Amino acid sequence: MKNNHTLIIGGGIVGATLALKLAQDNKPVTLIDARPGRSEADWQQVLGQRDARVYALSLASIGLLKEVGTWQKIAASERKADYSQMQVWQLNGMGELLFGDSNDSTNNSEKNTSPKMLGSMVEPAVIEYALWQRLSAHDVSQYLTVIDGQKVVDMDWIGSQQGYRVTLENGSVIDARLVVGADGRGSFVRKQAGIELDTLDYKQTAICCAIQTDKPHQATARQAMLPTGTLALLPLADITDEDKANPQHWQSIVWTLPRNQALALIAEHPRYIADKLAAASNYELGAIQKIESIASFPLAAQQAKSYVADNLVLIGDAAHGVHPLAGQGLNLGMLDVKALSEQLTHDYARSGNKLWGANQTLRSYERLRRPHNSLMMHSFSALNWLFAGSLAQLRPIQQIRNEGMYRVSKIKPLMRLFAKQASGV
Repeated sequence: MKNNHTLIIGGGIVGATLALKLAQDNKPVTLIDARPGRSEADWQQVLGQRDARVYALSLASIGLLKEVGTWQKIAASERKADYSQMQVWQLNGMGELLFGDSNDSTNNSEKNTSPKMLGSMVEPAVIEYALWQRLSAHDVSQYLTVIDGQKVVDMDWIGSQQGYRVTLENGSVIDARLVVGADGRGSFVRKQAGIELDTLDYKQTAICCAIQTDKPHQATARQAMLPTGTLALLPLADITDEDKANPQHWQSIVWTLPRNQALALIAEHPRYIADKLAAASNYELGAIQKIESIASFPLAAQQAKSYVADNLVLIGDAAHGVHPLAGQGLNLGMLDVKALSEQLTHDYARSGNKLWGANQTLRSYERLRRPHNSLMMHSFSALNWLFAGSLAQLRPIQQIRNEGMYRVSKIKPLMRLFAKQASGV
């Protein structure tokens, strides 16, 4: 196979979005996904089920999906739940943060310039299906090759001018000037490049499920800061006729607990879990009528010590992983895609269409993204420490936390700044 400009290893949302972005810019790219390809019938079977997991897509991520022609398909499917407010509160404490237009006391002319939608909750499979449709579209097929159902088993660096020689499990060999690792937290690409990780184990486990509540969510993403960890109640799209007749009652739950407590709870009967969950939320949305798709996953943060090596760059979870308390993991990866694609095409044009993925270009991307991602990771860790665990329950910490939330909630310009940061624009 010819020496492509770019080989992206990892066909998840971040990798596929980058592939589409480059192909739309007429840059040859090959995308390798270890997962077997799905037929249209397979996709419809997957989409026929409600997924308890959602991604809280920021306006910046939505904008990028629009650029690659994917958001239009998601919107048409009606499998999204837009939210216009974010509510953050702590039980047994003072102060509540409410982000959104209804919290803004500025004049009407200023309010009309601010976005009413803060973001949208979308199930992973809905995004992946829209990307799959675009990956096979005629307008990108000339520049984009997709290989699915194949794992990369070997990577050899053959010099800065040639890049990497990559071997797949079926024996195929691909030479690529630039390799992009988009293959998740356990990244094979990162390990092959010898890039080490900084890690932080929170000793917490998140319980994820879908619930139907008595009260509607009213397009509000909610997060309770509990002594045991955070509890997020995120709007889910209504997918059945019954849902649509009584809309806005389904939520996606991410409930963070100490690991032993979470593992003991998830072994209980679903009705017991639902009742405990409703009580933990202080019945913010009333009782829980139904609970589905209960699962759990351990929580840890990680950051690659470098995002780049010769002819190689990491994006998304291969480069960084953060605590889910602010729902920003995928959004950080999408910002990686935007920064890397823009840096690659800018420097390529500036070199007279000669240098693609040069070390200087990759280092520029790293300088743009790694400090920002580090700040986000440590900020989320600090918030988790401030609200959860034994130290967080000491009276001086509680007083600082209460006073801080109360005062921040009263400063409207600061609240608008936080909302803007959350939207990513």
